[in-house]
Amino acid sequence: MKTTSYYPVIMTDRVAETAAFYRAHFGFDAAFDGGWYVHLQSQSDPAVNLAVLEGGHETIPASGRGKVSGLLLNFEVEDVDAEYERLTAAGLPILLSLRDEDFGQRHFITADPNGVLIDVIKPIPPSAEFAAQYADGALPD
Repeated sequence: MKTTSYYPVIMTDRVAETAAFYRAHFGFDAAFDGGWYVHLQSQSDPAVNLAVLEGGHETIPASGRGKVSGLLLNFEVEDVDAEYERLTAAGLPILLSLRDEDFGQRHFITADPNGVLIDVIKPIPPSAEFAAQYADGALPD
């Protein structure tokens, strides 16, 4: 299989509110907005996409309809400290404060209006213990 695109789709009953949240706080624009489905594209990288879908829409098989749960979105950024300050000042909930992890991340966790967790990350060098667990060539030089 040759994949030509990959992006998560958040199923919700709050399509407009959810799309507005990602547009306001995470730099997305709506490439398509049909009301029941909004395709969002990053302003800084057109390869970064996210979609929001009415969870009860007829295009979803009945057995799969509903709302998102158990989802964590990772956003790797250049300056996680600046994003922490910006999103805190914007009033987003901070569920995990900014911190460094031995496995190689400086990050914090917030959430969208549906409770989807958003992990905002800057990769940092891991501890020697965790560095040994990476595959050859997986760590940046």
